[in-house]
Amino acid sequence: MSKIRITKQFTFETGHALYGYDGKCRNVHGHSYKLSVTVIGIPIDENSNVKYGMVIDFGDLKKIVNKEIVDVFDHATVFNKNTPHVELANELSSRGHNVLLVDYQPTSEMMVIDFASKIKALLPETIQLHSLRLQETASSYAEWFASDN
Repeated sequence: MSKIRITKQFTFETGHALYGYDGKCRNVHGHSYKLSVTVIGIPIDENSNVKYGMVIDFGDLKKIVNKEIVDVFDHATVFNKNTPHVELANELSSRGHNVLLVDYQPTSEMMVIDFASKIKALLPETIQLHSLRLQETASSYAEWFASDN
């Protein structure tokens, strides 16, 4: 049977700041991110299986991405924990803000690498992560492709 790619899209709001950057994004700001997750596999061909004809149930893919990405990053502010931004992060956290400290510069490029790793770890063995597209603004996005990695 043919391999098929399916894509599910997600949205979440996240703030961040890029420590050491020479432009406006060094300031704390936020984005309405759009994440497209594409997986590839062979549709289930057992007509007795409740998932017959599916590569993966969109609902199952949604559970994985929501658990690992959306529920974690939505309405959080992300800082690189290896920079002085950790002081700001601690202050915000002490005031009840949802802050994530990551070990990378929280650019779209680095976030999409992180997301790929997290999603791949939870996919069933028969399904491969094909690509991710993380759209930061209406005209800017980063993409990750398994074939490139």
